[in-house]
Amino acid sequence: MIRSPRAWALEQNDRRIVFASGPEATMFAETRPFRVAQHRLPAWKAVLPIGGHAELLQPGQPMVTAPGLMVPPQLAHTCAATSPYIALFIDSWLLPYRSAPIRLDAGEVRRLLAALGTTDSDGAGTCADLTAGYSELQALTGRPRPLDPRVAHAIHLCTSRDPDMPITSIAHEVGLSSPRLRALVREDVGIALARLRRWGRLRTAIADLPDSTAALAAATAGFADQAHLIRTAQDFLGRTPASLRR
Repeated sequence: MIRSPRAWALEQNDRRIVFASGPEATMFAETRPFRVAQHRLPAWKAVLPIGGHAELLQPGQPMVTAPGLMVPPQLAHTCAATSPYIALFIDSWLLPYRSAPIRLDAGEVRRLLAALGTTDSDGAGTCADLTAGYSELQALTGRPRPLDPRVAHAIHLCTSRDPDMPITSIAHEVGLSSPRLRALVREDVGIALARLRRWGRLRTAIADLPDSTAALAAATAGFADQAHLIRTAQDFLGRTPASLRR
């Protein structure tokens, strides 16, 4: 179940995050066209322009353009939207594996925006209903296969419940050796457990950025320092934490 602990609103002339992350999904909005540098995100990304279109470029590949896009995890790419847009990040195991981006037509984008609570042409909304949005996404991609319960518990421990818990301790709690746990996570999710932990910390930091400095958000989320947060944001999102603040 995707949960949305706080309401969001897309404000005029505001270029940054307006929604705080939950355990399995993060959503934020841009109120103007925006482009991000090359990155690899360890989660699914839905780019939902409001009135424009999305552009995606992989190294050595022709540009992909569509009213909206769903980008699979770990795909190295640059991305842009030609209008205000909503970006929705969904943990990789919540949708079936794909190796290539999925083009969304205008009707699919409108349905997703409506499910997420976006009602106006400028993107103004009331409360993000990520559960409805997830149902719409599953209608487009199908249902994922269930995770091994040990993998699911390990991911919950290292990304949500106790992000500082050593992987050896996590492995012990789920009854596996550390190498076996790492291998099982890669087999089930396709992403290293350490990388998933960094993604969990980045989501926590993003949630704090509207009301905090980057240095304090980094410390609260468990990053070694602000530079570590900056490197992770650039690696995973193709942008700096400063671009996510007011």
